[in-house]
Amino acid sequence: MFDLVHVWVIRQLTLGEFSSRQAVLWKAVAMAAKIAVFAYGLNVLSHFILVGLGLLPYPLGPALVVATMLTPPVSFIVAVIAYSVVGLAIYDLGVSRQRFETLSRTDMLSGLMNRRAFLDTFEAARGPVALILLDIDRFKLVNDTLGHKAGDDVIVQTANCLTNVLGPDEAIARIGGEEFAVLLIGQGTERAMEIAEAIRASVEGMGLEISGRPVSISVSAGVSDGVAELGFSELFSGADRALYLAKASGRNRIVHAKDVPVAPFAAPVSDDGQSAVNLSRLSA
Repeated sequence: MFDLVHVWVIRQLTLGEFSSRQAVLWKAVAMAAKIAVFAYGLNVLSHFILVGLGLLPYPLGPALVVATMLTPPVSFIVAVIAYSVVGLAIYDLGVSRQRFETLSRTDMLSGLMNRRAFLDTFEAARGPVALILLDIDRFKLVNDTLGHKAGDDVIVQTANCLTNVLGPDEAIARIGGEEFAVLLIGQGTERAMEIAEAIRASVEGMGLEISGRPVSISVSAGVSDGVAELGFSELFSGADRALYLAKASGRNRIVHAKDVPVAPFAAPVSDDGQSAVNLSRLSA
């Protein structure tokens, strides 16, 4: 019996998490009402015990009237205040934790997933998947001729094209300086190529202007598909080789991994003369 009462009390006192400040207040009122009833019951019981022991220094009737008038409202008010203070603190901590988690998984410039969040999403995927790797063509030239602010604008607008084509809830990430990745779950080759082409066309036609000057932007992309259970490395390797071939073939185009010749590849080189995105950096 004692164990059951103990479990019930703990369950009643546990605040848990809250979806809003209003939910905190409703919980505080509900808990305070229970505490007021419990406190009143204890008060009345203690009076009868004192009567039974002959220790009550005043008549029982007036004592019960005073207990009824004072104990429930006082205990209710105190409990509401206490629960509200603690509940609001828990709610604020939950909001702060959620914001921190969001920031830790978001690329702050583009607003897309960062590589950590993207890899976590892939690890949770099952069944058929497709991976699209995209790289902004001649991005270094934009930075060198128009400045880094212009480069940031290009990244932001490219990210907007990706979300416009795919929707804000899809797995889209900025995985490097001018490099993006898209994970399509439950999609095969044909659909992945269609989406990659839609992204390429959207970027090419976005009509970006920087400091009053029209700027022509394009992307190259590599696509690979398979099943998630094969692991990220294999899909990434195929898409990375396809992206390199798209760059080497003139840029502003899409290449699927199955169209890459079976031959040794040199280390892919991006437009800034550095090695293209690689798995070790993505997984860092």
